Amino acid sequence: MVKIRLQRVGKKKAPFYHVVVADSRSPRDGKIIEKVGTYNPMTEPATIEINKEKVAEWVKNGAKPTDTVKKLIEVASK
Repeated sequence: MVKIRLQRVGKKKAPFYHVVVADSRSPRDGKIIEKVGTYNPMTEPATIEINKEKVAEWVKNGAKPTDTVKKLIEVASK
């Protein structure tokens, strides 16, 4: 199964995440299929950049976003 989830790429105590499409069996920071956005919780307010067209295409093809990514997509849509 394919999931849309976060991949941590920041330093210790400075988190930064890529929103990625990956196989659900791969590790959190493992092999990905496609990068569809970024999330930086350290800025005020948090910076969220998501390519909504790519996310919609992946969801149409059967990818399931995690709960956290669902919330980020909702916030980015506003």
